[in-house]
Amino acid sequence: MIQAIGLTSNPRKELPPAVDDVSFEARPGRVTALLGAPGAGKTTTLRLMLELQRGRGITYFRGRPLHRIAHPSREVGVLLSEVPGHPARTIRGQLGMVCAAVGVPIRRVDEVIEVVGLVSLCDERLGTLSRGMDRRLGLACALLSDPHALVLDDPAGGLSVTEGRWLHGILRAHAAHGGTVLFSTDDPKEAARTADRVITLEGGRLVADQEAADFARTRLRPRVAVRSPHAARLGALLAKEARAAQRSVEVVREDGNRLSVYGSTCADIGETAFRHGILVHQLADETGDMGPHATLPAEGLASATVVTSALLTSASATSTSATSTSATSTSATSTSATSTSTDDADASTEGASTEDAPTTDEPVTAVAATGAHTADEPGPTAESRTRAAASPGARDLPQLPPPIAVRQALSPLRPLRYEMRRATGVGTGYITAITVLVSSALLSVLLARIGHTPQPRLLAAWPRDCPLPPAALGAGLLGALAFGEEFRHPALAADRGTVPRRLGLLAAKLLVASVTALALAVLTVGCDLEMLYLVYGRDLAGVPADWLSLSASWIGLTVGCAWAGVLAAGIFRSTTAGLAAVLAVPVVVVPLVQKTLAGPSVRKAAGFSERLRELLLMQWPFGGARYIAAGARLVAQPVGGALMLSLTALLCAYLLTTLRSRVR
Repeated sequence: MIQAIGLTSNPRKELPPAVDDVSFEARPGRVTALLGAPGAGKTTTLRLMLELQRGRGITYFRGRPLHRIAHPSREVGVLLSEVPGHPARTIRGQLGMVCAAVGVPIRRVDEVIEVVGLVSLCDERLGTLSRGMDRRLGLACALLSDPHALVLDDPAGGLSVTEGRWLHGILRAHAAHGGTVLFSTDDPKEAARTADRVITLEGGRLVADQEAADFARTRLRPRVAVRSPHAARLGALLAKEARAAQRSVEVVREDGNRLSVYGSTCADIGETAFRHGILVHQLADETGDMGPHATLPAEGLASATVVTSALLTSASATSTSATSTSATSTSATSTSATSTSTDDADASTEGASTEDAPTTDEPVTAVAATGAHTADEPGPTAESRTRAAASPGARDLPQLPPPIAVRQALSPLRPLRYEMRRATGVGTGYITAITVLVSSALLSVLLARIGHTPQPRLLAAWPRDCPLPPAALGAGLLGALAFGEEFRHPALAADRGTVPRRLGLLAAKLLVASVTALALAVLTVGCDLEMLYLVYGRDLAGVPADWLSLSASWIGLTVGCAWAGVLAAGIFRSTTAGLAAVLAVPVVVVPLVQKTLAGPSVRKAAGFSERLRELLLMQWPFGGARYIAAGARLVAQPVGGALMLSLTALLCAYLLTTLRSRVR
């Protein structure tokens, strides 16, 4: 069950809030439609329910607010917009990433693809999908973790009639298995046809909460669909007879030979056509629209009351055994014409006692403690409720709902698996690696032909005038893409507009970037050696004597550039910023370090390895002191020191932004 209580958005400067005191229920096993014209507050209501927007109110999903659920994606499946995946990623790759994020087995991908009918398109790119296929993919992402509730914003918008019928069939099947379905729409006929209960919003306020049958009877205009080859003549005759009989009949000419007649019956239209010898191909009753100025009839006023007091009582019944009902009884006395109790309201207010009131012929949803309001009588605004809370009788009114805080998105449950599927799911990494290998091989051959380049620089294809070799630049670019693509195509937090800066996700990205940079460094040296051997023979293809220290320096450079790209892109939320941070190390930081080291030195670090042995009063195993001393010499070099300094600063900045967002 979904219980929304007192949802109110923050005021927008001098404008009233987009949503004002909206409360309703969506029960399990039923499909609930949130109906309203564009701008009525449907999307804002859903975002407040999912804690994606600041405001006031609280929403319970099976008795718990969303931020109290350990794994929200396994409780609520959400579809609010198009799937924000990388255009070059396949449908199967996108669902595999989501599987790792929500912590479900990869075999679930095949099951969901079969359910939504994407078996033949599982290898299609996201950028080539039509509107209908994109909606199917979004529904597959929502169903992937097998959630109990589905919350969808205009899921059938832009779909054909066949695709919309299929989509609502899937939603109906989910509800039939005991799930809760809540979707928004601006089509009243769609709501009446596909939902069990219709909640109507108007101007950000709830104006009706009815069963679908009652909604169709009280809010929609019935009409007669007529199809005839002489539609124009028949329409003129119907209008003429209506004027003669002084009856209110509206005839609307549709496309082709179709008429929509409001205010008449099939019998009357058939008799008119028969008398004048007009051939009729179709004559059927249909559900029309809400009309230009649809208002709730007097008999349906009881169904349009706002669910505030009853839901608030049911939410507090789990923590307290007795609840004060003075506000409910006061409202029942003042609105005795519209205050009554139904089975739905009794089920939603277990543990709370309410005062009996006279019943009416129409079903009633609940009793409003703040007074019933309809489309003709707007309810109290946020300012009036604030003034009422400050009045002497404020203790008799229910307390204001708590504020809604937008929290940071959760990290993937399996971050390493998620990052590996993200990195290998598109061809950007492969294209970058191939470009680096080809350019490095050609550059090494060109440097060998020119001469005056030491062999270590030949193997790394690193000219003296270039700030970094191609392999280091490629590793930095791949590291920057690790976070840059997340912010550009936020698969983890599509609705929040930001990517979670979690340490688990950062550790996974750094590990994958390290392995990628290591592989790129080894392949680069191997390709350069092979090219030099093929072009110039064995003279330039030999292995240097100090290959161990050179290898450590080379691996440290590429891995350090990859880490710098990851951290900078995570801080500045941009791939370009990550690559700029990599280039800033040799261009900006290295000259500063060289200038610092070029000054006069009073002390030297002679005997560093011996003092390391004395630190633990024991012999380092496997010659550990020698490796530590080699690492210290690498850091003491200008490039190594600048890279280490840059990584330390970037890591501290990343941790600072993470802690600041958590404190906020």
